[in-house]
Amino acid sequence: MIQRPRPLQRIIETLNIHPIAALLGPRQCGKTTLARILEKERPSTYFDLENPVDVRRLSVPMKTLEDLSGLVIIDEVQRKPDLFNLLRVLVDRPENTARFLLLGSASPQLVKGVSESLAGRVGFIDLSGFTITEVGTDQWKHLWVAGGLPRSFLAPDESASIAWRDAFIRTFLERDIPQLGISIPSETLRRFWTMIAHYHGQIWNASQFGRSLGTSENTARRYLDILSAAYMVRILPPWFENIRKRQVKAPKIYIRDSGLLHALLQIHTLEDVQSHPKLGASWEGFALEQLIALLETRDAYYWATYAGAELDLLVHAGRRRYGFEFKYADDPGTSRSMHSAVHDLYLEHLWVIYPGAQEYVLDEKVTVLPLSSIQNLVDIIS
Repeated sequence: MIQRPRPLQRIIETLNIHPIAALLGPRQCGKTTLARILEKERPSTYFDLENPVDVRRLSVPMKTLEDLSGLVIIDEVQRKPDLFNLLRVLVDRPENTARFLLLGSASPQLVKGVSESLAGRVGFIDLSGFTITEVGTDQWKHLWVAGGLPRSFLAPDESASIAWRDAFIRTFLERDIPQLGISIPSETLRRFWTMIAHYHGQIWNASQFGRSLGTSENTARRYLDILSAAYMVRILPPWFENIRKRQVKAPKIYIRDSGLLHALLQIHTLEDVQSHPKLGASWEGFALEQLIALLETRDAYYWATYAGAELDLLVHAGRRRYGFEFKYADDPGTSRSMHSAVHDLYLEHLWVIYPGAQEYVLDEKVTVLPLSSIQNLVDIIS
């Protein structure tokens, strides 16, 4: 079993501050496993809303929950959104001693319900699949190809991993999406998801997607928001700076899990990835997700101008700004675009993340860093 100490610590810290913690992430990313670990460490009561027995137990929720103490875990809580108002009542009681851990697949209902009903009472923890710091730096190639969803990464062989991801995509479209109350034909959403895979790492163009699907721009944006809310797609917003340059103001889009990206593109092996036209984009999205998970930041952007200057990732830490470029190359060098980003955005430093093994300096504010060494950035940026 791969240990995940940091997410566990985040949950504990959140529960020490708030009476309710919401652990959000894609389906099958390991939320239940973490909750089960906590269940063994302290007095707990567990409800799984995919279990018919637990659904019946919560058919009269006030009677079931009002006398509980310790840790109360409710898995797939988005299936019963009426619980949110009740939880507000329960945690506001002076005699309340319970702490609630809510697990959800980041559905729109979950986020909306928590925000409206539990404001000031809940802390959020975002969970991705496995990260390079969890699986070990020597496993990064396998993590890149298979993705971080545990059952894909831990599959006994390559064929089993591919089969699991194909089944995951089908189940997500045919079962999970309809259970959220979203009535979109699964084949339509699959086609849209596959289109995003082909545009992975590119700027979102609603009209282009709308034309390809034979729908309106608003419908295309709705599909994008659904996949984003389910943690399948990352919408990376643009950063604007008050400079005398025309800047791009549309977001970039990525498939968040590299294994799902490769499944949608029918890429099965490392050799397939390395010979595919989307090699650079796949590397960019993979390294970007690893960094955002490591830095635990929601303050992440990209930057681009119509003159050609761009920055793959911009992160803010207090008043300081740090930039990242992702290059699948043996020995990346500097470029005019990098110098423009450092100058125009007043970057503290810019790192070029690549698959090699050696760290080296290109400029006073530009350093090439192996992906296997990104853990070293935590102390610098935090």
